[in-house]
Amino acid sequence: MKIAIGNDHAGTDYKLAIIGLLKSKGIEVINYGTDGTDSVDYPDFAHPVATDVEEGKVDMGIVICGSGNGASMTINKHQKVRGALCWTKEITALAREHNDANILSLPARFVALQQALEMVETFLETKFEGGRHERRVEKIACR
Repeated sequence: MKIAIGNDHAGTDYKLAIIGLLKSKGIEVINYGTDGTDSVDYPDFAHPVATDVEEGKVDMGIVICGSGNGASMTINKHQKVRGALCWTKEITALAREHNDANILSLPARFVALQQALEMVETFLETKFEGGRHERRVEKIACR
């Protein structure tokens, strides 16, 4: 499995911990995020993640910014991206099961690091249910 990850200055510590978790599972990671805490613009890191997902270069993506909203708005401008802003494991599971989310957006300033790691685990482990949800997911993209 290959995952692209991107973050702004608010998400650096989270990103580093998430990369450690992913690598411990043998997952290849493409890092588009900043490694510092100086202010940067979240779209500069979210767009490359979304592009990789959109073009099938990676299986999934993760974006992290302060609220998770800016990164989520950015990734969802891309066709074939179904980005989910999540703040609990339960919301994360539903985003995968019902919406076939392929990018997880995390709000670094509003969830604890351990909670974020648990959401990443849930995102990786939860499968899309298909069925009645398939029809709905097919209606998401603008044509």
